[in-house]
Amino acid sequence: MLGNRLFRESILSSQIRICFVTNNTDAADKAAAELRSRYGESNIDEADFVVALGGDGLMLQTLHRVMGTDKPVYGMNFGTVGFMMNEFDEDDLVQRLLAAQRTRIYPLSMTVLDGEGKTRSALAINEVSLFRASYQAAKLQILVDGEVRLEELICDGALLATPAGSTAYNLSAHGPILPIEAHLLALTPISPFRPRRWRGAILTNRAEVKFITREPAKRPVSAVADNVEFQNVREVTVREDRSSGVTLLFDPGTSLEERVLSEQFRF
Repeated sequence: MLGNRLFRESILSSQIRICFVTNNTDAADKAAAELRSRYGESNIDEADFVVALGGDGLMLQTLHRVMGTDKPVYGMNFGTVGFMMNEFDEDDLVQRLLAAQRTRIYPLSMTVLDGEGKTRSALAINEVSLFRASYQAAKLQILVDGEVRLEELICDGALLATPAGSTAYNLSAHGPILPIEAHLLALTPISPFRPRRWRGAILTNRAEVKFITREPAKRPVSAVADNVEFQNVREVTVREDRSSGVTLLFDPGTSLEERVLSEQFRF
């Protein structure tokens, strides 16, 4: 039986090209070596599938790496939480890749105007966050589609999250969980001081959100798109980018949609 299975694997592996990436831990590297010996190895440019062995941090890095290539990414958990990952199993990998449920997600595009008048940009799969960069609270003006919606938010920061990112930092900041297929974004304050009772807003994914910093020399603010940070920002404009989607793969019955739904019933 084992011989027959390995034979089928070799036939399928010759037709399906896989690139393996790891978080460089001993366990993930050892597992990747075993998988490469069984299923072969292709570089990321030629691969049909990318398999990421690590945690959610590696998954985010991998998704940024393949963005714009339409290469689906299948994660196997060698991290801590593994919310975006599947369980590790060496067997029947090609069959699992072909049978996996696909979830298409779209990033946020962040455009920053810094203190030197330079414009910078980055993409965020989870969220765009603004943080105070000194001991003093940040003061932010918030505009939605060009209209001032909050004249002044005094806070540690604020973030705009995608549905995929709504269960990450957004949830820790007491923001709402968004269904993965919802055309919505979560605007959430981080430790708001004034107005103290404002808990954020749920916006359509077509909305353009602009943050304008008040007293930037006295109250410096940094802006972060996933893991890309810009310091000393004056204005930050965020909108969804529908031209740069990425595809995640999940074993049947464990889709990202199901995980987001289940997260809402945890205590």
